[in-house]
Amino acid sequence: MIFAVDVNYPDDKAFVAGILFKDWQDPKPDRQITVEIDSVAEYEPGQFYKRELPCILEILAKIESLPEIIVIDGYVYLGAAQKPGLGKYLDDAIDGKSIIIGVDKNRFEDTPAEAKIFRGGSQRPLYVTAIGISQAEAKSSIESMYGKYRIPDLLKLVDKMSKRNE
Repeated sequence: MIFAVDVNYPDDKAFVAGILFKDWQDPKPDRQITVEIDSVAEYEPGQFYKRELPCILEILAKIESLPEIIVIDGYVYLGAAQKPGLGKYLDDAIDGKSIIIGVDKNRFEDTPAEAKIFRGGSQRPLYVTAIGISQAEAKSSIESMYGKYRIPDLLKLVDKMSKRNE
């Protein structure tokens, strides 16, 4: 299974949404999961993972077993120096038991050009980083996802689910 997750922070809470699906080309998820977390860590510049990682781990605990692949809204590695990003910290937290693919809508400073993909005729790229899978395979997987626009339909859905209380 593939699990896509997104987190939103209304007020001092977190709303975490996740969807499970079998294939990259699936138009709809097999299962939707949401978790509301009443207390989250403060945002620390350059330490975003400290706020987001506990939220992702909490929703993963709602699944019977870890999925083969986890898609996060963010980076696995940051910049050309490949500093650990949220995805790397998630990989460490789950002892490398799932492939982690990070998809971000915004370029992190010094992100290598190899991270870019273009979907749906958009002139704006998505940035894909990964651990446990080759960069080429991760990019190909995200490119092949269902939907004709820049952001794949299932990633739009999980983003919308995380913002349902706004």
